[in-house]
Amino acid sequence: MPWIGAGLAVALAVYVGFVLALFVRGRKSDARAWARFVPDCVVLFTRLLRDDRVPRRHKLLIGALVLYLAMPVDLVPDFIPVVGALDDAIIVALVLRTVFRSAGAEVLGEHWPGPPQSLELVLRLAGKTAT
Repeated sequence: MPWIGAGLAVALAVYVGFVLALFVRGRKSDARAWARFVPDCVVLFTRLLRDDRVPRRHKLLIGALVLYLAMPVDLVPDFIPVVGALDDAIIVALVLRTVFRSAGAEVLGEHWPGPPQSLELVLRLAGKTAT
């Protein structure tokens, strides 16, 4: 099981490196948005679970997603660079799309705690087309 810790350490190092690179390049607002993206997603899912406008079946789907993301075993192990996180991103996008179709952009926007530019990314992941 030491490979799980190593995989998490590598993923965290890449994430931190990306945020630091944005910061060093003078893109401080982008760096802040990316540093907060994962915690903002956690807050979004927590708030959606509490919202009565989200159907019960979608709350169960969100709960299953949270459990899947917390599990140390994935479809593709996270320690594999890029591809390891890709399965998680695809599953998150599919769940967001399902919730978006039933609850709408207003509900996602209402519960999103982060900056508007990261909300736009979440809405694109959820399937909102550009207007």
